[in-house]
Amino acid sequence: MASKSAVDIIETSSKVHFSGFHQMDGLVSTRPEQMAEEEEHGQPFVIGVAGGAASGKTTVCDMIMQQLHDQRAVVVNQDSFYHNVNEEELVRVHDYNFDHPDAFDTEQLLSSMEKLRKGQAVDIPNYDFKSYKNNVFPPRRVNPSDVIILEGILIFHDPRVRDLMNMKIFVDADADVRLARRIKRDTVEKDRDIATVLDQYSKFVKPAFEDFILPTKKYADIIIPRGGDNHVAIDLIVQHIRTKLGQHDLCKIYPNLYVIQSTFQIRGMHTLIPDSKTTKHDFIFYSDRLIRLVVEHGLGHLPFTEKQVVTPTGSVYSGVDFCKRLCGVSVIRSGESMENALRACCKGIKIGKILIHREGDNGQQLIYEKLPSDISERHVLLLDPILGTGNSAVQAIRLLISKGVPESNIIFLNLISAPQGVNVVCKKFPRIKIVTSEIELGLNDEFRVVPGMGEFGDRYFGTDDE
Repeated sequence: MASKSAVDIIETSSKVHFSGFHQMDGLVSTRPEQMAEEEEHGQPFVIGVAGGAASGKTTVCDMIMQQLHDQRAVVVNQDSFYHNVNEEELVRVHDYNFDHPDAFDTEQLLSSMEKLRKGQAVDIPNYDFKSYKNNVFPPRRVNPSDVIILEGILIFHDPRVRDLMNMKIFVDADADVRLARRIKRDTVEKDRDIATVLDQYSKFVKPAFEDFILPTKKYADIIIPRGGDNHVAIDLIVQHIRTKLGQHDLCKIYPNLYVIQSTFQIRGMHTLIPDSKTTKHDFIFYSDRLIRLVVEHGLGHLPFTEKQVVTPTGSVYSGVDFCKRLCGVSVIRSGESMENALRACCKGIKIGKILIHREGDNGQQLIYEKLPSDISERHVLLLDPILGTGNSAVQAIRLLISKGVPESNIIFLNLISAPQGVNVVCKKFPRIKIVTSEIELGLNDEFRVVPGMGEFGDRYFGTDDE
């Protein structure tokens, strides 16, 4: 009967699920620095698009917006934040340098972005390039969005603005192409004569590009040559954005954290395993299924070498060869529940053991360790199904590093993780990888993961009170 209900739960589970930070009675308040990090959760994905004038930035932004049609996305232009030109400057407006950083009201830009990041609607100035004022037209109302594209020639110049961005794109175009586009745009859209455009280009635009814009190219994560004509680059950028939007918010902060993509089957297993009424047989069965998925995902982060083989048809297949120098290390005793899945995936793999005695939150003591003698030459899969406070994990990782294992060679596999533990481990060891199947709500007053799975080792090995 229990098996039938378990199957029903698996089949009927719905909705993609990521645990988030929600208010819950009994949750432990985090330290101030953790709270500051947690305030970033739920914030929009901010993309900065910089480049020279008429390089194709607007076209790139429009193409990204078109492909993100199913997401709440908005473009904020740096041009909207030009300072008003006063009467004295207006008399000699052709000598006013609109390509200098001082021409922009960066403080107002930062204030508007901060409101959007906090989920507040904001009124963006609507700058008039004929009167050179930002109060001629009504401001543009911008609502909070999943994606904010911040576009402008000097958007990378101020480090405070750069720090707001999750992705920085520099649109690159040949100087002659940019000049031709600028002449066409300014004569048609801004009603300027060619002589004025060329004079402004030689006096301000070209020097400003060389002095202020081009040097910021080094801050770009992605450089797009040919601007909007580069459809391949834009498709890859949109694909990356979609991946990031589908991740848990902690993954946006820590690039070394990987949460396996949730499906109805995984959601169903996450419904069954924590259930206190689930039988021992079903708990072990579905835990093993979930562990196998985490192990397979973790193995996917190991290095590989290209390899060609000949198929039975005589054809050549170009593939990859598995990493050979590999071992597992389980944290006794819950981590031992993950050993069978690792052995099923990696034939003959060596597995070491670490025993850490825990008393309360901070009283960790290393009791026992038995590791492969050549572990420093191997990639290590560290096995522990629950990442709670992170203190035991930190001690285990420190032991591995003391044995000569490079931090970047460690992959920490677990089923569920508390945000506090993720913060602790990722901050102390930014080069290890953490692979988990779900981020939980947090820790309660007893430092147990909630909602959690209870004492995993007792439930798995049948030593719980029931």
